[in-house]
Amino acid sequence: MIDLQVNRPSLQRSIDHARARNIVIPTFKQMSDPGAIPEKVLAKLPGVGLWDVDPLNLFRVSWHNEPKEHGGLFGDVNYIEFPSELTGVKAKIVALVGKWFPTGCHKVGASFGCLVPRLITGQFDPTFHKAVWPSTGNYCRGGAYNSALLGCESVAILPEGMSRERFEWLESIAGEIIATAGSESNVKEIFDKVWELRNTRDNIIIFNQFEELGNCLWHYHVTGPAMVKAFKSAAGGGGNFAGVCLTSGSAGTLSAGDYVKDHFPKARLAVAEALQCPTLLENGFGAHHIEGIGDKHVPWIHNVKNSDMVIDIDDANTLSLLRLFNEPEGKAYLQGELKLAPEFVDKLSWVGISGIANVLSAVKFAKYYELSGNDVVATVLTDSAVMYGSRLQELTAQRGAYSAGRAMADHERYMLGASTDYMEELTYPARKRIHNLKYFTWIEQQGRTMEELNDQWYDYDNYWGKMHKQVADVDALIESFNEQTGLLK
Repeated sequence: MIDLQVNRPSLQRSIDHARARNIVIPTFKQMSDPGAIPEKVLAKLPGVGLWDVDPLNLFRVSWHNEPKEHGGLFGDVNYIEFPSELTGVKAKIVALVGKWFPTGCHKVGASFGCLVPRLITGQFDPTFHKAVWPSTGNYCRGGAYNSALLGCESVAILPEGMSRERFEWLESIAGEIIATAGSESNVKEIFDKVWELRNTRDNIIIFNQFEELGNCLWHYHVTGPAMVKAFKSAAGGGGNFAGVCLTSGSAGTLSAGDYVKDHFPKARLAVAEALQCPTLLENGFGAHHIEGIGDKHVPWIHNVKNSDMVIDIDDANTLSLLRLFNEPEGKAYLQGELKLAPEFVDKLSWVGISGIANVLSAVKFAKYYELSGNDVVATVLTDSAVMYGSRLQELTAQRGAYSAGRAMADHERYMLGASTDYMEELTYPARKRIHNLKYFTWIEQQGRTMEELNDQWYDYDNYWGKMHKQVADVDALIESFNEQTGLLK
């Protein structure tokens, strides 16, 4: 359960702080359904840019943002449907688009889900505490951004090997940046730095996305319903919701798959990871270049018992497709040889590296289950190619200029030729094997308890189900907080 005990003196300081800075906090209901947003807020949003450091942008922590850089309001869920000519499978693959969140990534939602329950209960005091955001990239960006909107100081922690664009943007928004050793697969080094800060500073609150149940709560109640809306739109009133395919990362987004399975019991949830670091598939280790997904451990908030399949993706495939989707020669091939619509090809720049891995996992999933054109598979595009311009430059330096021939070969080999190797359909013992891996990170290293670890497995409905239902309590606390600031009157 998420701790919702109230610290009254600290909460009053938070309310005064919000009133002085004109901060109104959206409810989870409003993030899922913008039709519930107060008219007073809607009237002001057209004057605010999508990435502006303005508290009003808390209301743009939503999959429904109008796809424009400035002044947009809300509409249908932002998603892309990938055509069979590109994927090589009959099934409809639909992907929610993270580009149209502030910061260009849906991790502002995950960080909101972690921070706001502490703020509205007074457990986090923005006049005293600094918010610490341990991350493999996008989560600390979202956390630093939300911290700025809420008028509090932030500490961003991410591996030194992440893309240059992430660091350059963080320099303009985060109070402090700490670069840890390694790349996206070096999560333990991030955790070690967190322990160092915890033991040496007394004014910090750690928001560890890998263990914060607020991360799950946000994705379950905001991303999950968005997936269902995308499915209904793509299926046209019919169709079969076959499954959800997502890279593990912090495992927060996997909670959207839990939501889908609760409403479509025949749907399957597949968890993807990098083949170069096969933690879930083989209890393995290594390093890779699918930025931001993290690995070499099983996140505390991964509801493993609800996962049906593991799919490993070769990072070389994702990088080759990044070039296909973004190099001029690649776009020319897609429009010329495949006859894909120019407006769709332009949208492929909305797909970042982890998004490509997600789409590839959906393709492998569709091939494995021999899905038909009546089937829909959902996934997520966490961020866009905006964060990887430097990676494209590096690939050109390493491999030479891109060409039409290379574009055709990349499409044939890495998309149409995607195979069903390095996959495992999880049995009950296989799920438990993965769940048991949590012990080594979370009990031995991070101080969690065996009782809670066992509750996650044996007391399934009481643990995960009760947490999902806490959204009503959280929204009530948010509404009380806003009422006490008086800003919506």
